[in-house]
Order: sequence, then structure tokens, then C-alpha cells
Amino acid sequence: MQRSAIRVCVAGITGWTGSAVAAAVREAEDLDLVAGVSRSDGGSYSSVGEALGAVQTDVLVDYTHAAVVRGNVSSAIEHGVNVVVGSSGLSADDYTEIDAAARERGVGVVAAGNFSITAAVLVKAAVDAARHLDTWEVIDYASATKPDAPSGTSREVAERLAEVRAPRLGVPIDEVLGQREARGASVAGSQVHSLRLPSFVVSTEVVFAAPGERLSVRHDAGETPAPYVAGTLLAIRSVVGRSGLTRGLDRLLDA
Repeated sequence: MQRSAIRVCVAGITGWTGSAVAAAVREAEDLDLVAGVSRSDGGSYSSVGEALGAVQTDVLVDYTHAAVVRGNVSSAIEHGVNVVVGSSGLSADDYTEIDAAARERGVGVVAAGNFSITAAVLVKAAVDAARHLDTWEVIDYASATKPDAPSGTSREVAERLAEVRAPRLGVPIDEVLGQREARGASVAGSQVHSLRLPSFVVSTEVVFAAPGERLSVRHDAGETPAPYVAGTLLAIRSVVGRSGLTRGLDRLLDA
């Protein structure tokens, strides 16, 4: 018996990544693009609530903006729709609340700071390195116009590393002399340094160190949305049938 196609709504369908994801969904035989949400004329609907109220949907894919993603995810969960979250800007507390709401409604949510397959490999490698090395910091590179800091990828890396251990600091942050802000932001126990400069898209580097040696694990994204499409399609196909939140594309690679 042939399975029916997964019905997908893309929020941010006219955006840089959302438009590429929508095109890939249209081409996939097992997926069906049933709606698009955009504030511009390129979307079928102007809000997620409007779209999900009008069209039967299995998965909402959100590539919108940090200012609206939380409301979009909540709206989808209220409609009993699974969610793939590609937008940054959600905090650890947001994810805790999203997980509880999704479990209550029996829907799945897959969220990743970066849906690139190679970025997911970076997370896996960093987590493995943290099991053997107890000192690291994270450097977060992005374009000069990126409004949120740190990036979702860097935040996710820091939170995943915290599941292994807290890094050792030579000088505790509250004992730093001078301007403590120069040591970066403490995210889930890791120091994260956000650079915002022209010519960067999104890059994340984790620098591990031990006496006499260093290990750098880095992911660099190019200037097209192509790297994020395959990972997003993997998440769409994986989220159906799940309950609650799954953080990190790397958790789906071996599923």
C-alpha cells in the first residue's frame, strides 16, 4: 500500500531559505506543498494561523524571523501540526515550553540551529571531542546585518556540549579583570564570541585545547541556501510520528 504524501506548509516561503525548501518539496514525490506563508505577495497566506486553519497540513516548516518564530510554533502545535524549526532566536526556556506543549498535543517538533548536513556532522564531532577534552570556546561568525546573537547554530552547539560537561575555565568569568564582556557570552556554560562582519554568511567554530595542542572544528556556509535543503527534507520526513521536541539535526542522521 502506497503511503500518502506528507502535506507541508512553508512559513517564510518567499525568503532566502524558505523559497529553496519550497521548491524542493514541490519536486519530492513523497511530499506535497499545500500552503505558503509570507508577509509579501508570494505566499498563499499572511499568517501561520490562517494557513493551518484553511488547509490540512502535516508539517509546518518555519524559516521566518526570530521575532515571530515562537508564535508560529505555538500556533502549529495548537492546530496539532508537526513543526520543523529552521529559524533562530528561540531560547532554552522556549524549547522547554515547546517540548511540553508538543507532548501534550502528541505532535513532533524538530529544531536545529542549522539544517546543513555538514553542520550536523560538526555538532556530532564537537560532542565527541568534549568527552575527551575539557576546555573549549565557541566562535560564531555571521553577516554584519544578522540581528540575533549568538546564531542558532552556536547556541545549539553550546547546549549540546553542556550535556557532556561544563568546560574548564582558567579564570572564572566573574574574576576577570577589566571588561568581562570581552570574554564573550556564557551560553549553557560555554563562552561564545559572536562576530558580525561583511562577507560572512554563517560559520561556527569550536576550539578545543589541551596542554601543548589544539583542535578546531569548523563549519562554513556558502552564499546559497542549498546546504540547508537536504537536512530540512530529512527533518520533514522524520518529524511525523514523533512526540515532543528533538533538538539537533545530528540526532536524525543515524535514525
